Amino acid sequence: MNGALIGSMAVLVIIGAANGVIGGLIGICGIAGFLLPMLYTGALGYSVDQALAYSFLAFLVSGCIGAWQYRREGNLDIPLSVKLGAGSAIGAVAGVALQSMIEKETAKAILYVVVLFSGISILFRMWKEKKSAGQEEKKSEKNLTENIGFLLLLGMTTGAVCALSGAGGPVLVMPLLVVCGVSARTAVGVALFDSVFIAVPSCVGYLARIDWKESVVLLFLIAITHGIGVWVGSRFAGKIPVQGLKRFIATFSVGISLYMLFVA
Repeated sequence: MNGALIGSMAVLVIIGAANGVIGGLIGICGIAGFLLPMLYTGALGYSVDQALAYSFLAFLVSGCIGAWQYRREGNLDIPLSVKLGAGSAIGAVAGVALQSMIEKETAKAILYVVVLFSGISILFRMWKEKKSAGQEEKKSEKNLTENIGFLLLLGMTTGAVCALSGAGGPVLVMPLLVVCGVSARTAVGVALFDSVFIAVPSCVGYLARIDWKESVVLLFLIAITHGIGVWVGSRFAGKIPVQGLKRFIATFSVGISLYMLFVA
């Protein structure tokens, strides 16, 4: 009995610490949330439904806190966010429904592939930024995000992928917005707000598949520690070398996803 109690306490400590650290990383550079579902399924052995329910609860918290802070700084385009978010909410509902139709092992594989893609995309984007440093960036005269049909389609696509895989949102949405002509800072704010539209239907959908009443303490712990992490991280956002942090997150993501796909 004592051993079981100690084991349960250890799991709670691990989950609380992980949510605090990953929340801090999100507060600093806007990415890293996609590591949470991998922690739950890979290291702690939770089911895919449990992992996604716990992860999307955290994404809901970080999205709200992050978007609020970017709004305060004047880096959140509300009209753009709402149009994109409408599509994302529809896509998220479809993603949750689709996830229930596939094998659990397939769902895990999709998660690991998305994490692998996310890590590679971060490294590629950093390489492009370094290559174009010192050069005047050519801006497209037409911003694709002015087209509401395009925004809805973009939101539905990314929302479905994120809800299905547990990617969270910003790591996929932010670079796509930049490619479409949105400034990098505004893109992070919009992506964080968009993650709320993805997280709400995803969190509700996945919580409905588990016995969440037995996990109230755990859910509370996740919300509090993740929220504190995001808030603290955002306070130090301008004092920490973000490039090195992004490189570490990306490299770690690539390594752990390859391990889970081909070794574990």
